[in-house]
Amino acid sequence: MPTSVVQQSILYGNKVESIERSLESIARAALLGRQFGIDEYTVSYGDSSPVPSLSTQQLKSFRERFPALNIGYDFFNTNLGSAGGHNRLAASATADFILIQNPDVIPSPRLLENLVAPFSNPSVGMVEAKQLPIEHPKEYDPVTGDTSWASTACAIVRRDTFERLAGFDSETFFLYCDDVDFSWRVKELGLRVIFQPSAIVFHDKRLTQSGTWKTTPTEQYYSAEAALLLSYKWSREDLTEKILDSFSKSSEPFYAKAAAEFRRRQGENLLPAKRDFNHLIAQFINGNYAQHRYAL
Repeated sequence: MPTSVVQQSILYGNKVESIERSLESIARAALLGRQFGIDEYTVSYGDSSPVPSLSTQQLKSFRERFPALNIGYDFFNTNLGSAGGHNRLAASATADFILIQNPDVIPSPRLLENLVAPFSNPSVGMVEAKQLPIEHPKEYDPVTGDTSWASTACAIVRRDTFERLAGFDSETFFLYCDDVDFSWRVKELGLRVIFQPSAIVFHDKRLTQSGTWKTTPTEQYYSAEAALLLSYKWSREDLTEKILDSFSKSSEPFYAKAAAEFRRRQGENLLPAKRDFNHLIAQFINGNYAQHRYAL
């Protein structure tokens, strides 16, 4: 049966060369996808940058060079974050599937076939691709692919599932943990979140000499803020208090800022409604949101 996919990517000051490199591989994957029933592929860019990342001429050039991709572009003229940006794009989506993908991700030729195939099983709600050169360390079942959550660096979901959940929780999460929260809400619907090792993308990440990921100050702050909000929303106030205590003792200013923002929301009654009271879905393990492979 013919299938349509819309790929949503949020831009923020991305280099044109990086976007172009990604589109070259996307075009190949879309072409091969036609052999497996993916007859319509749309690339929908949302731009949260202070000024447009793509000029009218650059966009025209991309559309002429990749006519099969149906490239759309929406300059938001404000920073909506990842959650808000994807929700805005999805509001006008009509495709069968929504593929959430970082704009610099380079897909393998058979990405689409391998991402869509698991949905032949009606129990599957969300499918995540494998990232190279640094694969995410969270654990997954090697037979079924079941995992705690799906990273939206590259993950796909049926549009009707996205709409049932009213998309990402953009009121709570600006940049980080929106995908963790979304994955867990997919599970609340009784659907499975799976990791698909045969669906491969290249996601350029760099490591420090100690083997940790390089992070920007923005990443540090919003991941800290999200850790507090996620634990609270998913009924782990015991962890929320531990995190707040840890942040208050840290010398890092972004931790203090995250704690202050949480207290502000708490004081103004702006914290999210709690869910998963019996702790059946959410996982909080050693500071992570899943059991990690190779970790003791």
